[in-house]
Amino acid sequence: MNDKISLKNMAFYGFHGVHDFERELGQKFYIDIELKTDLTKPGKTDCLEDTIDYVSIYSKIKEIVEKTNFKLLEALSDKIAQEILAFCPDISEILVRVRKPGAVINGFFDYVEIEITRKR
Repeated sequence: MNDKISLKNMAFYGFHGVHDFERELGQKFYIDIELKTDLTKPGKTDCLEDTIDYVSIYSKIKEIVEKTNFKLLEALSDKIAQEILAFCPDISEILVRVRKPGAVINGFFDYVEIEITRKR
């Protein structure tokens, strides 16, 4: 199945990082998700009830990023994947990308990115 729903470059302010000051001051995080699901039925019915409500997905991710704290982006990414899979049984696979532009690295870069894929 090649059907998917994507939410790209969602921006949230969260308190994640290994260092105490990162978890105290916070910073922006950018998140992409790709949800694999069968979109045949909603394509024919044009009914929200037959598809994945991406407004609810966005709200769930916002809650996770802004109301929890993780040291590692890997843990944040996995939490998002697990929560979305549990929330929506019609998703067969989820890809999560989390970008942290303010990673504590003594050097020049745009961002650090973690990408994970979880399947049902």
